[in-house]
Amino acid sequence: MAKIAAVSSATVRVPLDNVTSFATRTVAARDYALVRVRTDDGVEGIGFCYGGSRAGHLVTLAVRELLAPLLVGQDPYQVEGLWQRMYQESLLQGRVGAVMRAISILDTAIWDRNARAAKLPLYKYLGATHLGSVPAYASGGYYLDGKTPEKLGEEMAGYVAKGFKAVKMKVGRLADPAAEEARIKAARKAIGPDVILMLDANNAWSDLPTALRFIRRYEPYDPYWIEEPFGPDDIENHARLAERTKVIVATGEIEAGRWRFAELLRQRAAQILQTDACVCGGISEFRRIAATADSFGVTLCPHWFHDLHVHLVAAIPNCRYVEFFPDDQVLNFRRLVDRQLETKDGNVVLPDGPGLGFDFDAKAVQRYAHEGWIETR
Repeated sequence: MAKIAAVSSATVRVPLDNVTSFATRTVAARDYALVRVRTDDGVEGIGFCYGGSRAGHLVTLAVRELLAPLLVGQDPYQVEGLWQRMYQESLLQGRVGAVMRAISILDTAIWDRNARAAKLPLYKYLGATHLGSVPAYASGGYYLDGKTPEKLGEEMAGYVAKGFKAVKMKVGRLADPAAEEARIKAARKAIGPDVILMLDANNAWSDLPTALRFIRRYEPYDPYWIEEPFGPDDIENHARLAERTKVIVATGEIEAGRWRFAELLRQRAAQILQTDACVCGGISEFRRIAATADSFGVTLCPHWFHDLHVHLVAAIPNCRYVEFFPDDQVLNFRRLVDRQLETKDGNVVLPDGPGLGFDFDAKAVQRYAHEGWIETR
């Protein structure tokens, strides 16, 4: 029986071509933590996450010093047991944040390794719901210097021209509700009445009256959801907003652990969860969260990393959309991998290779390395 022989980890920092803003942050570069888990039969799986716009090495440090030593010598098919072991070992340091992201990427790498060993795409190894392709929405609409509402509308219309039937844009950065309304109005006019329009506020507001002041201006343009209206810890205001607007409240992209998601569900604070497998605790925890949400009649639309989440949307019945980034300007992780997903008629075509269906591009990783590969044996 195969045993985990080594865990390798690295940190890369990829600059954005253009400094990009959303409601509460401005980003000039992105740090990514990368891992490889290799077993003694030579089969290898990969994992990755966004570590922030600085200090992404904190995730890698947690991999190297806290978690990787627990995995070496273990059976890779003991996925649930290894997850529990990592979680228990890191109770004092983790449960959320960088340490949970480290658990997430190691758990993902183990699942990927096992699917590759079985010579199956990850979504089939997990048990497919969809075959062929899965629904997706085009994610964009960021704030850039000089980007007028008209230019925003052109961007959104460009995604529709590529076949997408749903698009997402950023809101919440501007203090003037009328200025924000002008952006949404331009987007809706450009895409027409039948395309789904999602709005992402990225924790823009801190109180219900302010949120409602903006949402009331958005409602006439038929937004499908308002994403992350408040900070992730402000569950009660999410619930209050959900009671007072016809717009679906969606959240959860930086939430971790099934227990916090259960609280969101109990308080009816979101009708769509945007669970990110690279943040919440990995594929193992994502599946637990999805099953819990399903018992509440709630769907998941995973956040970011379409290369991973395409498999989970294909495998889990109550997952609805893949968030797809058509270029590498914001999700510049695309520059680090050797294969890009294809889209057709607004859907993402499922990859047919084993495991995740791609690998890291060695030259790109070397080019952007902030901390090079270090192996734990």
